[in-house]
Amino acid sequence: MTAGVVLAIGVALAFALTNGFHDAANAIATLVATRIARPVAAVVLASVFNLIGPFLIGAAVANTTGKIVDVTGTEAIAVIGAGLTGATLWNLVTWSRGIPSSSSHALVGGLVGAALLAAGPSAVQWGPDVDGHLGGVLGILIVLALAPILAAGAAFVVERLALRLLRRATVRASVPIRTAQWFTSAWLALSHGSNDAQKTVGVVAAVLVAAGLIPELAAVPAWVVLACSIAITVGTAFGGWGIVHTIGRRIFPIREVDGLVSQSTSASLILAASAIGAPVSTTQVVSSSIVGIGAGRGRYRHVGWEVVREILVAWVTTIPAAAIIGALALPLWRYIVG
Repeated sequence: MTAGVVLAIGVALAFALTNGFHDAANAIATLVATRIARPVAAVVLASVFNLIGPFLIGAAVANTTGKIVDVTGTEAIAVIGAGLTGATLWNLVTWSRGIPSSSSHALVGGLVGAALLAAGPSAVQWGPDVDGHLGGVLGILIVLALAPILAAGAAFVVERLALRLLRRATVRASVPIRTAQWFTSAWLALSHGSNDAQKTVGVVAAVLVAAGLIPELAAVPAWVVLACSIAITVGTAFGGWGIVHTIGRRIFPIREVDGLVSQSTSASLILAASAIGAPVSTTQVVSSSIVGIGAGRGRYRHVGWEVVREILVAWVTTIPAAAIIGALALPLWRYIVG
């Protein structure tokens, strides 16, 4: 294994770490914001189920992300390394500001920017159909665009239903709701691990294929899955509190039942996406579900629209920003891999 391959894998794990800063925080945001769990307990819960997720759901998402770049040999290693550099640096910028940005957008942008500079449009799998499945850049962007809409709509409907079912409930209903939130938070963390950790697994597998160390993406070693899972889990423990505050308080002041609705609808959507190999953004899904909850309560004025606009700007700028950084990093990576 050459130094370039080792460094590319290292940057991939760094990306997974920053992904944990961002997206894994979403799994515990409502649990902490509603004061059902203390931060340490919530982090432990999310960490355990983030670690389990990639081993339970399969590698469909890894197969999708591993085919974004259509470059071979050492050039592929340079392109993937540069793309991961762009995604990681942009994740760090948005994390430092507490902005719930999309790691999925950052990964796509970084890889596309580096690939375009390396060999032009032919170096990118545009899709939306790849090997008979929804994939490529366009396929991923379609899913990323639809996921927030579905999340907001599902949360709106479930919130309205929950409020109707609980309209005559007494304070005793708070106990099962609070208990259920522990389970839905674990479910959300598991679904996050099944989707987001597999994104990194896919690009690491692509590096190993380019280096001739494995014959195909499907032959990714178990240690890659474990390493990516650990990296995203460590990210959960060490970062994300600014994002927890944004999700749990600044978008809409959620209550216990709201947290339950957000977690259950988000987890269902992300898990379904993982099963069909569609990379989605946990940040987008959870943030959009909170907006749907605010609308479901009919309290549009209480939704932090300025925060929502800030998040939307981050989503729109993430792909071009990560693409520019990825392209700028390509000459350095070409030098590294020789």
